[in-house]
Amino acid sequence: MSGSGENYVIGLDFGTDSVRALLVNAATGSEINGATAYYRRWADGLYCDSARSQFRQHPLDYIEAMEAVIQEVLIGISEDVVARIGALSVDTTGSTPVAVNRQGTPLALLPGFGDNPNAMFVLWKDHTAIAEAEEINRLAHRWKTDYTLYSGGSYSSEWFWAKMLHIIRNDHTVAESAYSWLEHCDWIPALLCGATDVSSIKRSRCAAGHKAMWHAEFGGLPSQDFLMALDSRLGGIRERLYDQTHTAAEVAGTITPEWANRTGLPRHTKIGVGALDAHMGAVGATIRPYTLVKVIGTSTCDMLVAPMEQHRNHLISGICGQVDGSIIPGMLGMEAGQSAFGDLYQWFARFVSYPMTSLLGNTFNRHEQQILINRILAGLSREAAELPVAVTDEVALDWVNGRRTPDVDPTLTGWITGIRLGTDAPRLFKALVEATAFGSKAIVDRFEAEGIPVREIIATGGISKKSPYVMQVLADVLDRPIKTVKTEQACALGAAMCAAVVMGTHPDIGQAQRAMSPGFEGEYRPDPRRVAVYSQLYRRYQQLGELQAASTLYNEQQK
Repeated sequence: MSGSGENYVIGLDFGTDSVRALLVNAATGSEINGATAYYRRWADGLYCDSARSQFRQHPLDYIEAMEAVIQEVLIGISEDVVARIGALSVDTTGSTPVAVNRQGTPLALLPGFGDNPNAMFVLWKDHTAIAEAEEINRLAHRWKTDYTLYSGGSYSSEWFWAKMLHIIRNDHTVAESAYSWLEHCDWIPALLCGATDVSSIKRSRCAAGHKAMWHAEFGGLPSQDFLMALDSRLGGIRERLYDQTHTAAEVAGTITPEWANRTGLPRHTKIGVGALDAHMGAVGATIRPYTLVKVIGTSTCDMLVAPMEQHRNHLISGICGQVDGSIIPGMLGMEAGQSAFGDLYQWFARFVSYPMTSLLGNTFNRHEQQILINRILAGLSREAAELPVAVTDEVALDWVNGRRTPDVDPTLTGWITGIRLGTDAPRLFKALVEATAFGSKAIVDRFEAEGIPVREIIATGGISKKSPYVMQVLADVLDRPIKTVKTEQACALGAAMCAAVVMGTHPDIGQAQRAMSPGFEGEYRPDPRRVAVYSQLYRRYQQLGELQAASTLYNEQQK
């Protein structure tokens, strides 16, 4: 890439429903073009069963959407600009693992496995492995080394080992054919670089540390003895996985001629090591020490970084992991979050729209149903925003998909209390929005109780852009101002910042953030009139959570 002129990078953000591509100026972060492509099979509801909490995605969805979105983001871009695209970096959901053969190919792409959900990517929100997660926790807590130490003290059904164990126990054919397993954020760079041996694929420090109990103190992943004690079917798996991990500031390889031809990218394009979407979103939102970045969408991920030299031996209980370099190399990256945020609102909108979407037969197709749900949510938000807030209001728990943090427990459920004859849909919606805000406050409280100050809050993600009502409630409940980032694609921008480091335009991610940040577009400030009332409603939320925990314990004892 010789000669004068500016250089460019692409950030690819694989979300739950779609993949987004962002083409930016590598020096300044100026957004040149963006595009989105949706997963066709996922949109048709294939391979999923929400009643069983099974959510699987076919690798062809990722391949087809990635090819389409890169082609689309280059439409109308001059040949000179395209020729100056020097790097591409990727973020994905996680933990979203898949069984692969020795070459690193997902089994669902091989003959005989094309329609087998167990041979596909197990999406982050899949909770079919609750029993396996409980087994991992019981064994880890009595083992000579507690491998959950750096995972907040608990392992989740949303994570790598639980999902792997569940699949190999329930599908003998997949278990026999799987040589190894890959996270989604590791497979995409490997695919683009043409990896033909799973042992050569660079694994993400971010995914390994937060989701697979990888830590340098353990010599990498949990020991083979531990895994064999967990289940003999894990015999030999550790040596077929990895010891070393890599940060998103590192190069995974160079794009293959095939993928350069399929996408239109230059053949010199470097591919960065992948990372999880929320962590890249924190980079794009310009996270800095003791800033809490809330990536708010269907769920939330709450990201925080702190200097390693001050917190190297500081164990934080009840979060989703603390990993050296998972967000910014040289910083301790910490993750928390809520299993349901926007998902809770979507559930309620589907609930109240049942007469129209179900009883009227084929009146509405899937697209029209979603438009209807979006209109219902907009109307509920408008009316809920006009309601007064009182200590006698309805109170709900937000755990409809279990609790992620503090203290992961996927068995917990959502509750709604205080319902009267006068309770209508807007009042129930208000209680659900407040419940998600109370869940956010519990996370902030836990960080500070564990000695990690929260000095600033930044929000990004779809809800931060689309719902002023939700954001204002969040500011009121937290009693803190919340900044919102200017870009609508913070995750893709964070990936682009990492790509600019991979390309060599910036020496490190911190420099890339300072040069490429778009800044903030607004700030929600707490309303003092509501803060005091919400503090009392929050206490009721906590009491309700304690009541459910006691009820769950009682039911377990009666079994």
